[in-house]
Order: sequence, then C-alpha cells, then structure tokens
Amino acid sequence: MFVNRGTLGGDGASDTEQALTEILTDVLRVEQVAADSHFFDDLGADSMVMAQFCARVRKRPNLPSISIKDTYQHPTIGSLTGALALRSRTCVEQVAAPVQAAPRVGTPQYVFCGILQVLILLGYVSLAAFAIEHGIEWVVAGATPLDVYLRTVLAGGAGLLGVCALPVVAKWLLIGRWRPQRIRIWSLSYVRFWMVKTLVTLSPLVLFAGSPLYVCYLRALGARIGRGVVVFSRHAPVCTDLLTVGDGTVVRKDAFLTCYRACAGWIETGPVTLGRDTFVGEKSVLDIGTSLGDSAQLGHSSSLHAGQTVPGGERWHGSPAQPGAADYRGIGPARCGTGRRAIYTVLQLASLLLAYIPLTYGGVELLLAAFPQVTVFAGPQTAAFTSWTFYGIALVTSLVLFFGSMLVGFIVVVTVPQVLNRFVKPGEVYPLYGIRYAAQRAITRLTNRKFFVELLGDSSYVVGYLRGLGYRLAPVVQTGANFGKQVKHDTPYLVSVGSGTVIADGLSIANAEFSSTSFRVTRAAIGPRSFLGNDIVYPSQARIGDNCLLATKVLVPIDGKIREGVGLLGSPSFEIPRTVERDSRFHHMATGDEQPARLAAKNKHNARTIGWLLLSRWCYAFALTMLGFWVSDLYDSWGAMAIALFSVLSLLFGVVYFAFVERAATAFRGTRPTSCSLYEPDCWRRERFLKLTGHMHRVLDGTPLKGVAWRLLGVRLGRRLFDDGCTLAEKDMVTIGDDCTLNAGSSIQCHSLEDFALKSDRITIGSGCTVGIGALVHYGVTMGDGAVLAPDSFLMKGEEMPPNAWWGGNPAREMQDGTAGATVITSAAR
Repeated sequence: MFVNRGTLGGDGASDTEQALTEILTDVLRVEQVAADSHFFDDLGADSMVMAQFCARVRKRPNLPSISIKDTYQHPTIGSLTGALALRSRTCVEQVAAPVQAAPRVGTPQYVFCGILQVLILLGYVSLAAFAIEHGIEWVVAGATPLDVYLRTVLAGGAGLLGVCALPVVAKWLLIGRWRPQRIRIWSLSYVRFWMVKTLVTLSPLVLFAGSPLYVCYLRALGARIGRGVVVFSRHAPVCTDLLTVGDGTVVRKDAFLTCYRACAGWIETGPVTLGRDTFVGEKSVLDIGTSLGDSAQLGHSSSLHAGQTVPGGERWHGSPAQPGAADYRGIGPARCGTGRRAIYTVLQLASLLLAYIPLTYGGVELLLAAFPQVTVFAGPQTAAFTSWTFYGIALVTSLVLFFGSMLVGFIVVVTVPQVLNRFVKPGEVYPLYGIRYAAQRAITRLTNRKFFVELLGDSSYVVGYLRGLGYRLAPVVQTGANFGKQVKHDTPYLVSVGSGTVIADGLSIANAEFSSTSFRVTRAAIGPRSFLGNDIVYPSQARIGDNCLLATKVLVPIDGKIREGVGLLGSPSFEIPRTVERDSRFHHMATGDEQPARLAAKNKHNARTIGWLLLSRWCYAFALTMLGFWVSDLYDSWGAMAIALFSVLSLLFGVVYFAFVERAATAFRGTRPTSCSLYEPDCWRRERFLKLTGHMHRVLDGTPLKGVAWRLLGVRLGRRLFDDGCTLAEKDMVTIGDDCTLNAGSSIQCHSLEDFALKSDRITIGSGCTVGIGALVHYGVTMGDGAVLAPDSFLMKGEEMPPNAWWGGNPAREMQDGTAGATVITSAAR
C-alpha cells in the first residue's frame, strides 16, 4: 500500500513551513516561533511537547507524516521543512498493509475456553499431586537413613524425568509438527497451543539455559539445532519445529525467538532461521519469518521484524535492524569438544539428583519434625483455626522460614560468589563447560537474586548492598535513587558506576562475552553524572563517557567516538540534548544546602516502605504456613487431593492478597498523573506503590483469568483481553478496550524517572489493539482502535497512534517498510 501525502516543492514548502510554525506555536503556547529557533535549546521544548507536535501534524492530511526522530535530527522549522521536501522528492511513503483482524469471538466462547483452561490446570495439578503422594509414601517406607536417601534420589530423578518429558510428549501428541499457520485465539485449536506453550515454557529444563542439556531439550521438541550451539535465553521457543539453528551459534540472555506471535486475535506461527556461527544479542527479538545468514550478527536490544533477513557475514542492529559496523562477538574460540559438554551435563544432573533434591526433602522433614504439635490442632473439622496454639506455631514457623531464609540468603550472596570469583580472572579467555564456566554461572545466579534489589532499590540503602556484592561505587554521591529495583549483571566484581549517576529500572550489565566455545569477563564502567532510563542493556564495550543521558530501551553503541555530555535515544541510537529547560526545573532540589535534609527525609520514607514490604511478604508467608499446616493434616485422609488443594488455594490467595496489598499502598485512593521532584513526597509515595506491587503468576498468561486479575488490580479493562505475558505498572491509570492483544515481554508503563524528576500520566489503548513482543508503551500515550505496535518497539511518551495504524521501531513511528509488518502466513487459517 502506497500513500503520497503531497510534494513540497516551491510554494508547497513555504505553505508547509507556515503550517508547521502555526502548529508548534499553538503547542508551545507562545506568540511566535522563528524558522531558525531550536526546538530544545531556544524554545525549551521536550520530547512530550514534540510528540504532541508530531501528532497534530499527522492529523493534517495535507502535511507529510513526521516522527519524534525527525524533530531531533532536524530541530528547527526551517531544517525540518527542508528534510520533508527532500523526502517527498526522493521517495513515496510506503506503509504496512492493514491488519486482517480475526473474526470476533463472542463472550460465551471466551468463557468456555477459560473453563477448559481451568479444568486443564486442575488436571495437571492433580496429576502432579498424585505423583508426589506416591513418591513421598515410597521414600518414607525406607528402613534406614541410607535407604531413605537412595529412595529420595530415585524418586526425585523419576519426578524430574516425568516433569521434563511431559512437555515433549504433549507437544508430539497434541500438535505433531508445527507448521506456519494461523490459530484463532479462544478456539479449541488455541487451547491445544496454549497447553503446549505453558508446559514448554514452564519446564524446569528452562532453568538450564546456557547448558547443553537445554539444547537437547529443544531438539527433543523438534528444533533443528546444530552442534556447538549455546542458548542463554530462558524465553523458550514454543513452535520448535519452525526453529533452525546452525552450528556454533550463540543466543544471549533475554532474547525472544519463540516462532509465534499474537496479533489482532490470531496466533501466527512462522519460521526463524539462524545460520552457522551467528550471534543474537541480549534482549533482542526475532519475529516470525526472519533469518540470519552464516556468520551474521544481530546486536543487543535489536529486532528483526517479519520478513527481514540479515545476509551472511553482515552485522545488523537496531529496531527494526539495519546494517552496522559494530562487532558484538568480540572473543575468539577455545578448545571445547563433545566430551567436555557431556561431562558438564552429567555433573549438572548429578548435583541436582544427589544434593539439591535430597536436601530439599530433608529440610521439609526437619520442619515437620520440629513442629509435631501441628497435627494435634488441625483436623477434619478445621479445629486448628480455633486454637491459639496453632496460630502460635504458624507464627513462629513463618518468622523462622521468612527472616531466617532471608538472612541465610544474604550471607550466601555476599560470601560464596567472592570465593568463586577467584577462579575467574578478568580478560582471560576460558573454554565453556569447565570449572571456571561453572563458577561464573554460579556467580551470575547467586548475585542476581531479585529479592534484595527489589527490597532496597529506589533508596539509598541499595548502594551498600551493591557494594557488598562487589560493585565499585566510590566515591558515592547519594541521590536517594542511585539504582532502581531491577538491576542485573554477569559479574558484579567488574562493574563501576561514577558519582552522581542515577539508574532507573531494568538495567542489564553485559560484562561477560561468549562464543560457542569460550567466554571471558570484562569490566563495565558507567560514567559519573549520567542518567540511565528503563530496560537498557549496557555492554562492557560501551562507548559512553561522562554526563550522558541514555533514554529508555536505547541501543548503547559499542563503536565510534566516545559520547560525552549528550543524550542518546533509540535503536540504533542517535544524539539528543543532554537536558532541556523543561526537564531541569527540578535540578535545584538535587543540589544546594537543602539537599541533605531532603535526602534524609526521603531515606526515612524509604525505610518505612522497606518495612511495609517486609511486613506484607511475611504476612503472605504466615498465611501460606497456616494453609500448609492445615493441608498437611488433611493429607492423612485426602492424600493427593490435599496437595492439589494447597496448590490451588495458594495461587488464588496470592492473586487476591497482592491485589489488596497493592491497593492498600495508596490507601485505596489509587495513583494519579504527576510531575514532581525526586525529593518530594509524591515521588516517595509512588516508589512505595511500585515496590509493593505483586508479581503476576505466569500460569495465568493466555487465559481469561489474567483479565480477572488485572481488574482486581484496577485496570479499566474491556472484554476478551488476550494477555500473553505483559507487565503493567500503575494499573489504575491504564484503560484497555475490547478484544486487545498483549504479547509476551511487552510493558505498559505509566511513569518515568527523568533526571531527578518523576513524571506519570494515563495510557489509553483502544479496542482491537495489539502490542508486540518486547514492546514498551510509555506514559501519556493513546492508541486508536485497531492500532498495532510492532515487536520490540518503543512508543514514546505523549504519542498518539491513529486508528488502524501499524507502527514500529525505537522510537516508534508509522512503518515505512512494507515488509516490516507483513503477514508471512501462507496456509489456511484454523
């Protein structure tokens, strides 16, 4: 589909300049705008203002469509008009074809599908409970401690084999071989797809990402994977028969190559092909119908949209990807044969079966032995709940379990990795699947425990914790928000952060490099007086100096000059002003004589928030302890059904409980749009709300139960939502229409921390909209009915998507590549 919105030659250019000037004058609410006035330096505009400007321009049918990127690259009315005139003479705008929406499903079919999914989940829980019951009875029948240990190992091995084999068996029985097709959401065919997807993605073998065992699992599911392939991403491919991976390929963590997507009421499946010796960067997204040729590279925070192909030997990055020069591999090979991989896999399984499973069983036995009185007060008539002794035992048990495990976990996290770190020297290349590789993987797992960062993040106290892990932070200039509550790394001992730097949520420091046979760890340095937004992958090769602003989802460059004193936005990134007048109006509160007093007040508020978080989590543990004690007594008469009952009740209670806690965090008043300093109470209350938000259980993804849970949390939600794994922050500030589709890894975020200021606004998503895999919708956004946001896109604050539009990219814009959003399904819809 081709659209020509007019040419800009001669008088047309003059008329366009006048129209753009009128629109900008109205948006800025000023009397006059000169053609050579700089949008940001002279007029004091920010990205929100320019997004409003772009939206109003797009509503004029006689004006060319412009994006936020255009305003940054051509920051005056004169230069912008000239660029638009050049564009109109050299090309005709091409946009993606309209999306063919699936026939609307009625509410009865939607409800019937949900009932089937609930029954399937109950059946799976009952089957698992039945297996656990027989395993426990067989283990308990052991005559000696050695006999019990051996029975535990055998029962644990049989259970692990069953849980890991079930997804494989279910896939081959229910699906057979995947092929490119369309599956209507909420149909019976969709129920089969959902069953297989849930089993595949929640399998324990996903935890073995980075191991040859994980590759074997994908092969058993039908994926065509060559020799020497390493996959670090735990986003397991679902339609595995459509995945082809050549020898020696490396897929970094958090990458999506699921071989399916949800769009406009359909599940669309399609091939993803990776040639020999290819590289897929961290947090990248490969849509269906994409491929990389032999020795090709796709950089970090990049994506291939449907139909895109990277030719062999080329290096691409960006969203959607385009040719670049950066080398993301950066490490040579090492000797790593088949025998080394086999030994590593055997040792992994041996440690699990001979140590972890028996220790877990022994811990449960010790707990029950320590409190034998529980069975006295729990009975068929629920007499336990009328006995103060029962509550006292549950109280003590939950306190010991919760705070004891927290203390032990903290001690382990700050001590064991330091010992393991002695085996791994910076800059030295080691082969995979050896002692040093195992040490490095253990360091990564142990030091990336989410609980402590979530507990202390967005406060001054997280600095001490990260120092204890090994971060080099001296000298520290406390801001009260040096780090958000989501920070991870490959190794904490090679991370340094300069003074006065503020980091929002979702930072992933990639300071380990991998080939298919080798790895090494390297130092990553973040300069002083910088600001890092949300969802950023920061590689150790980053060409970033001091005093930089890295916007949300930016692609951090690893080649070219060192950037200093500038801002970077987009993927691939381009320079923007480090700060503008509108964003600096709160800077005075972060400096001066009164700043220590403001910081002290923030610290006190954050300390109370941490206390509330601990109290809410302990109350949850206390309730589960009482439930567990009660069910343990029912086990004598109910057997496996008691175990199943505990699983179901704990899930339901968790959804309701954390919805209550989240709403209580705002005193049941909800959240409101705001723009305030980091040192004002409005910001501190929002931090408390965000810290007390619960995590949605992944088993609800793709079911109508997810919509029920969102409504409990305050989302203004229409009918028949399909949510495959989206995250929402301020739920009560989000409005979603009927028949919307939210993909896995997508995020709807109504707030942003921007250089010592918190800003938030509402988000409205119209009926029939689709948010692609890994896409992020920022605050103040409106999506018209039927709009589609492509995978890995960043819809910036204040944007307005017209109805039935197809946008993509980072920052998102109207798609101008007809293949970028094209449907690649050729077989008949099902």
